[in-house]
Amino acid sequence: MAFGFFSRPAKPAPETAGERTHHVAGRELPLRVVENARARRLTLRIDAGGQGLRVTVPPGLRRGEVERFLERHRDWLELKLARLPDRPQVRAGVKIPLRGTPHLILHRPGRRGTVAVALEDGAPALHVHGEEAHLPRRLADFLKREARRDIEPLVARHAASVGRRAKAIRYKDTSSRWGSCTADGTLSFSWRIMMAPPTVIDYLVAHEVAHLREMNHGPKFWALCRELCPRTDEARAWLKRNGSALQAIRFE
Repeated sequence: MAFGFFSRPAKPAPETAGERTHHVAGRELPLRVVENARARRLTLRIDAGGQGLRVTVPPGLRRGEVERFLERHRDWLELKLARLPDRPQVRAGVKIPLRGTPHLILHRPGRRGTVAVALEDGAPALHVHGEEAHLPRRLADFLKREARRDIEPLVARHAASVGRRAKAIRYKDTSSRWGSCTADGTLSFSWRIMMAPPTVIDYLVAHEVAHLREMNHGPKFWALCRELCPRTDEARAWLKRNGSALQAIRFE
């Protein structure tokens, strides 16, 4: 007697989280797929400055669903990307904000590679010394130093107010967020925040320090955030309006 064995059709492979690229609007953008156990549907986010895409997916999503999801939203993506500000290159003769105030970038060769805040014909300027080819990197390094100068005292003050202590403070150039707080108390900040007004810098620090006590975005968190920074709502609105333009500036 012979027996026939019929295998069941294989289930489609699940979607895998990770990094890939996606072609849209004539660009090849980094695409990050993030699995979230609480997600009930796919959500799409454009990183600040249009430097990448993030798709959040529920667990067990079938492979290929992300590509179909992106294709359904292609027109929306192209419209949003077209509205993003251009990515200006940092160079001599253009202006970038420092603590919310536009500063004219001027190359001053003949001295060691430093950056100095100065007045040029009565207007704020940044004198960048050294070779011109290194000007963008020197300005990025300058903003990192300014970030440490402003942010670390703010962290100490706000952390004392909430009765917590930051384990470490780090500075990054992230395209998806302005700051973060890990479960072990490590705070991270984008050094680009130094181009925002002081109130916005204070809000960002207050936001991340508040996470030392409230690791969520619930009502208690926002109440604490407003207690630390009374102008939280104003600063949040400013960052929402202007953050993409700051993220779009190229320091390379």
